[in-house]
Amino acid sequence: MSRQLHLNGFLKGAGEYHAGWRVPGNPPDAGVNFPFLAEQVQRLEAATFDSVFLPDLLGVPDDPPEVTERIAWSNDTLEPTTVLAALSTITSRIGLMATASTSYNQPYTLARIFASLDHLSKGRAGWNVVTSLNDAEARNFGFSAHLGHDVRYRRAEEFFDVVAGLWDSFDDGAVWADAASGRFFDPEGLHWLNHHGEFFDVAGPLNIRRPPQGRPVIAQAGSSGPGRALAARIADVVFTRALPLPDAQAYYASLKEQAAGLGREPLVLPELATVVAPTRAEAEDRFAAVRELLDPRVALADVQYWAGVDLTGLPLDAPLPPLPASSPRSAGAQAEIYAQAARDNLTIGDLVRIVADGDGAIIGTPADVADHIEEYFTQGAADGFNVSFPWQPETLVDFTDLVVPELRRRGLFRTEYAGTTLRDHLGLSRPASRHAAR
Repeated sequence: MSRQLHLNGFLKGAGEYHAGWRVPGNPPDAGVNFPFLAEQVQRLEAATFDSVFLPDLLGVPDDPPEVTERIAWSNDTLEPTTVLAALSTITSRIGLMATASTSYNQPYTLARIFASLDHLSKGRAGWNVVTSLNDAEARNFGFSAHLGHDVRYRRAEEFFDVVAGLWDSFDDGAVWADAASGRFFDPEGLHWLNHHGEFFDVAGPLNIRRPPQGRPVIAQAGSSGPGRALAARIADVVFTRALPLPDAQAYYASLKEQAAGLGREPLVLPELATVVAPTRAEAEDRFAAVRELLDPRVALADVQYWAGVDLTGLPLDAPLPPLPASSPRSAGAQAEIYAQAARDNLTIGDLVRIVADGDGAIIGTPADVADHIEEYFTQGAADGFNVSFPWQPETLVDFTDLVVPELRRRGLFRTEYAGTTLRDHLGLSRPASRHAAR
């Protein structure tokens, strides 16, 4: 079989677009409405998506009140691993991925959560490793400000190593449950971690047998130098921002080379947002109607958030202020925004319009979207896509019903699942335990 696309569904309440929650017919409680979410996930599973991914924030962002009151998802959303546990009972094949922070959690807790999810789902769990984004999150965990960038990534490296070690606490087959002899497990097959590091002291072992996948699938969105280094070392899947083709190709080649030096080959999935209709005019009209619902103050706050600078009082025809020496934001995303502004001579107002216009969303026919996907996939820019949906359910249904058949017609995407675990879908082998050769 020829190389096949990998598609992940990126779900955020009523949609990725900030005004998506205002679209007529969308449920007002989309962020906490499990039946609504379940229906979307079951649609993605019927379309043979590799996985679904639920992001997370650990606090309400520090936006002005007039902006905060207009944003739905980050202010009204369920804890994602709890949701995935529920989804595991009504799905059978699609992978179930969630964000969890290494800055504001403990390794033993997350090791248990994701091992449990992998067992509940029979091998479909995935963890998107993040270091968190802002001071608002930090203040909910006893810190006055977000941890510094380098500290966050050193902590994340150690955090992952502890979690991975805990997942190998039991050897495969060490749990006997031999009722006749009264021996539940082989004591030689249980291993203490006894980790002592810069940030964590964890004895172990984990009180759950080894996960069905050996290790849940690891995703990461490394864009800064330390972020890319972490992704190259630990990630099975790397999520990236939507980038112009030359930039996407450069990122893809750089990350693949960095990972190859470590004997690894993670999959790269750029974000892709689409508004699809049978004709381009219809797709453009649909988006234009929703664009009218977006308050420009929300778009400005989005630019300010990712640029990591205060834009209060600056005229829209001004350029971005100088890049700050440090920021709690994603350093990679911040650098990309500044590079784009410098390259294209963009003002603050231009950046606001880009956000309002869908921030790179592909708006057109199924063939238009498939052309974009095929170009990135065949020209060394992507192994698949992290597909976001500007407003749900409409843009999700349009993608599964219009784009997926076109991708299949071109021989780019599966018609049925070949395996049962998320690793199967992604073409990843089950890792051996670190204790297997001893």
